[in-house]
Amino acid sequence: MNRHPSTEAERLMLDAKKAILQEQHRRFQELQKEGRWSDAMQQLHVTLSCAADLLKDSVGLLERTVNQRQENKPTSLPDPPLPPDSKAS
Repeated sequence: MNRHPSTEAERLMLDAKKAILQEQHRRFQELQKEGRWSDAMQQLHVTLSCAADLLKDSVGLLERTVNQRQENKPTSLPDPPLPPDSKAS
């Protein structure tokens, strides 16, 4: 499927943000395992901020994609096919 270049760029940005989130989460878990609770709580704040940012951008991309597809949809639906037992005149 061909994607719009801006959509591809957005997907790359989301992938980068996901990688950052994974690294922040790894750091949080490491601090937690070491028993560095004060540092872990500070890291948790950073991790949650990254997660919120990724989620917000993901939802935005999804909304734009859905809206774009709805704009490209035909305004009227084709007639449904005739049942197999009916005969066209």
